[in-house]
Amino acid sequence: QVQLVESGGGLVQAGGSLRLSCAASESIDRFMTMGWYRQAPGKQRELVAVIGAGTTNYADSVKGRFTVSGDNAKRTVYLQMNSLKPEDTAVYYCYGDYRFRYWGQGTQVTVSS
Repeated sequence: QVQLVESGGGLVQAGGSLRLSCAASESIDRFMTMGWYRQAPGKQRELVAVIGAGTTNYADSVKGRFTVSGDNAKRTVYLQMNSLKPEDTAVYYCYGDYRFRYWGQGTQVTVSS
């Protein structure tokens, strides 16, 4: 059973930074794509960043501020979030596509103004 475990969320002031981690039970090379969604209260889940096949893609709302990367040796995907804004407040979910789409349990990010 593939497992994804997120960590790194927390409370930060606007303009600050956080780095989320997504540790996989399998080699991340096995995943076609991995990435991050987020869901704010009362809103739909939003795709934030994707990494796969040597490429990355980002939602327009986070371009230039967020960076997704992977470390094969640690079987971990990261989401570096800089210049955080209150509207970035959400639960962030890691996912990986490997036969099926697997999800992590989510980690809360709260940005205070």
